[in-house]
Amino acid sequence: MKILVTGNLGYVGGVVVKHLKSTINKCYIAGFDTGYFSHCLTTISRSPDTFCNQQYYGDIRHISSEFINQFDAIVLLSAISNDPMGAMFEKVTEEINYKSCIELIDKIKNKSSKTVVFASSCSMYGIGGSKAKIESDNLNPLTAYARSKVAVEKALEKQKDSGAKITSLRFSTACGMSDRLRLDLVLNDFVASALTTGIIEVLSDGSPWRPLINVTDMARAIEWALTRSADNKNRYLAVNVGSNKWNYQVKELALAVSKIMPDTKVNINTDAQPDKRSYKVDFSLYEALAINHQPLSTLDSTILELVSGLKKIKFNIKEFRNSEFIRLNVLNNFINNGLLDDNLYWTKN
Repeated sequence: MKILVTGNLGYVGGVVVKHLKSTINKCYIAGFDTGYFSHCLTTISRSPDTFCNQQYYGDIRHISSEFINQFDAIVLLSAISNDPMGAMFEKVTEEINYKSCIELIDKIKNKSSKTVVFASSCSMYGIGGSKAKIESDNLNPLTAYARSKVAVEKALEKQKDSGAKITSLRFSTACGMSDRLRLDLVLNDFVASALTTGIIEVLSDGSPWRPLINVTDMARAIEWALTRSADNKNRYLAVNVGSNKWNYQVKELALAVSKIMPDTKVNINTDAQPDKRSYKVDFSLYEALAINHQPLSTLDSTILELVSGLKKIKFNIKEFRNSEFIRLNVLNNFINNGLLDDNLYWTKN
């Protein structure tokens, strides 16, 4: 199987490439990425890019039909990948997260022989209420990032009669160690704060619900989506990806970190307005379909993994929210130094 992984130079992509190379027999994997975060390596081991058979650099907004049609399967990870970036670059988010994905699908010939895996998000449920959301529930995206995921899913569903095998994986909030670690993710942030300052500041009132998933289990889900069997009834499939054991309130995440790191103090801003983005998610469909690819990590094991990984790279940046561990800072630094324009195209410099 020849697999193209777009956005492979990000937090998730390297983990995915390494996992697929170890689990799918005789697969050929090419990476395709614009390189915004290629320098953000946080590893003391082999760079994940070297697990690709070939690494290509380019902008997904300008990818050719000839290039796309070399591959049997495409894993779409490319995205402006969180709410703060989506808010600052809303037009670019629509271009990269939505329009480029749809244009890429339109360029595929002989769709009946192709497999497409789209990295979607449970954030599209928005304000979820007390009942855990299933795939057929109404969607309520509150941010540019979430709206882009809904738009792509709707467009992909229209391709269900094309013969392509298409899977939209509605991922829980990512967490865990990676060769390109991000600390703009809730659990990763809490562990980094506890390790460097001994204090976790919960800026909200701590009540919002979040489902979480370890990045290694995201890779397992992508393996399943690439290799799952499909008939005419499920050529297109949208599925929540995570575990029913991993629905937590934000304050519970902070307290779980402090339990493992007992010298940590947790400050919860009880006077803050509740975050509107609050949703519990039901993962029963994924549990039934992907029997051999269920999440293996637990909350405690992921916290310990992050503590060990951060210590291994001698992480000690107390003001890490001002560092390039925060992806928005990376983009702003490039723009301020004249390397990216306001539409996130590389300049001639």
